[in-house]
Amino acid sequence: MRKIYIDNDHLKYYVLKIARDIERSGWIPDQIVGIGRGGLTPAVLLSHWFNVPMVSLDVSLRDGGNTESNCWLPEDIMAGQKNLVVDDINDTGATFAWIREDWESSVAGILTNSAFPWRDNVRFASVVHNLASRENSDYSGMETNKAVEPSWIVFPWEEWWTRA
Repeated sequence: MRKIYIDNDHLKYYVLKIARDIERSGWIPDQIVGIGRGGLTPAVLLSHWFNVPMVSLDVSLRDGGNTESNCWLPEDIMAGQKNLVVDDINDTGATFAWIREDWESSVAGILTNSAFPWRDNVRFASVVHNLASRENSDYSGMETNKAVEPSWIVFPWEEWWTRA
């Protein structure tokens, strides 16, 4: 499988593209939610860019299925807070799908005749968006299609010791 290496300069370029795309859309987050591990660095960068707080959320489906449910996040979203969920890659869509299901079930008792305000109050960003993913990234720095060309994306925080 081919490896695609993203260095720090490209990472910053992709995150800046995400920030500018968000600004152009007119939807500005009140808070950034960084997915641990890979989404934390781009989330911190976006948090500084928009001068809003950042919180982390552990959703590691690939690495043993560790997840945490931050019940207060969906409640804040229901109250109108805009959250940008950030990950390094939207590969299969499993992480974004898990968040959707978890957050909707967390506020099931609050939802009466209305649906969860995804489009108004939650958006998803990924540094890399796989076009073959079953979930969409609202904002992304770059796109790839792993169904056409299988590859492994290597971020600056991965294998850094081999490139030092």
